Order: sequence, then structure tokens, then C-alpha cells
Amino acid sequence: MSEWLVLAVAMALVCALVLACTALRHRRVAEDEDTSETPDVIEYMTMMVGVVYAIVLGLAIAGVWEARGAAEDSVRREAQSLYEVTQRADVYPTPVRDRIRGEVDAYVSHTVAVDWPLLTSGRGASSQGADLLGKLRTDVTHQSPANELQAQAYQPLLDHIAAADDARHSRMQADESTLPSVVWFGLLVGGVVTVGLIFTLQIRRSGRELLLAGLFSALIVFLLFMVWSFDAPYGRDGIDSAGPFQDLFPKVALAAAER
Repeated sequence: MSEWLVLAVAMALVCALVLACTALRHRRVAEDEDTSETPDVIEYMTMMVGVVYAIVLGLAIAGVWEARGAAEDSVRREAQSLYEVTQRADVYPTPVRDRIRGEVDAYVSHTVAVDWPLLTSGRGASSQGADLLGKLRTDVTHQSPANELQAQAYQPLLDHIAAADDARHSRMQADESTLPSVVWFGLLVGGVVTVGLIFTLQIRRSGRELLLAGLFSALIVFLLFMVWSFDAPYGRDGIDSAGPFQDLFPKVALAAAER
């Protein structure tokens, strides 16, 4: 089921529940109950709970957004470093150059076709990627420069491979959920309490008040959905987050995606 469909269903269900509870409450209200005013204490407590929950929710959104940005930066650095390796290998003889580029292509293909589905499903990357990158590092290290041009490209090649390896480790460490379970518990309970406080404000069944209650409930659901969506740095499915590899190695990434 699509994430957007899940969001739409959840928003509709929460809005329907809030409106149904409002209607049910008014059917059971006593005839002598004054629904025109709300005690000052309830208004104050409702405001304080709403402010505290807004702060916590804002911090959660900022945290998952920052984590996703760091994960995207790791992917970009990894892809860019490997692309630089393929370009700087141009100074070597054709057999050596083709072998280096073939090993980079093999690593990119494995990353897009094998590692990315594992990352988006939360299972972590496979160890084969480290083996492929280690083979590339070994081949470049053992390729002695034959002239001054190759000597000038030798150390930058190793530096770019080391940068790709470092970015790969950062990518693997960022594949888990950013928010711990206790934070999710607080967000969900806080959302329920915040929406539930609507019924303490003597809300009536006028169209304007019901509309505001429904929109407020839908907003809470949408913000929680946004936190949940961003809490997976590489997404919940697909390989859209592998964009840097697809941009710099389009043919290899396309072939890997079709596997």
C-alpha cells in the first residue's frame, strides 16, 4: 500500500473519530450543563500541553531532517569519490584503466541492486560491498606508477578510494531509525492527549468548530507521518535515495535497478 494512501486513510479515520466523539458527547450532555464557557484552568492547561507537544514535535522533525541530510551527504560523497577514481584512472594504460573502471562499476552495481533494498528494509548493507571496495583498493595500491603523470594520480586515487570507504561506513551506520522507541511513545501519546483536549474546550457542533477540530486532528496525523517518513534516512522502499549513483553512473545504475 502506498505511503500517501496510508496517510490519507489515517487522516480520514482520525477526523471521523473526532467528529463522531463530538457528536456523541453532545447527545449525552446534560440539559442544565453550560457549554458556553470553559473554565480558565482547563484553557491554561490545554494551551501548555499544546505548546510542550509542539516543541517536542518540532525537535523530532528537526532531528530526523538533519539525520536524513547527513545520510544524503554520505551517499553523495561516496558516489563522487568513486566517480573521481574512474576519471583519474585515465592516465593508466587501457587494460589497467578498464580493470579499475570495471571494479568501480561492479561496486556501484552491487550497491544499487543489493545494498539499497537492504538499507530501505532496515536490514543493513551486505559485506560483499566491502570486499569489492577492498579489491579496488588493492589493485590501485599494487599498480606502480610508470611515469610522472601516473605518479601524480596515484595518491589522489588512493585518497578518493579511502573517502569512498569512509562514506560507505557512514552510510551503513545511518540506516537505522533516528528516533528511539521512547520518543515515539511520547509523540504518539502526546498526539492522542493533544487531540483529546479538544473535548475539554466545550466544543459545539457548529460547522466552523467541527471543521477546525477536523483540520487540527488531520494536521497532527500529517506531522507524525512526516516524522515517520523522515525517520528512515534512505526511505521505506525503492532506490530514489541512491540518486547520486544514478546521476554519475547512469548506465550501471539503470542496469542494476532492472536486475
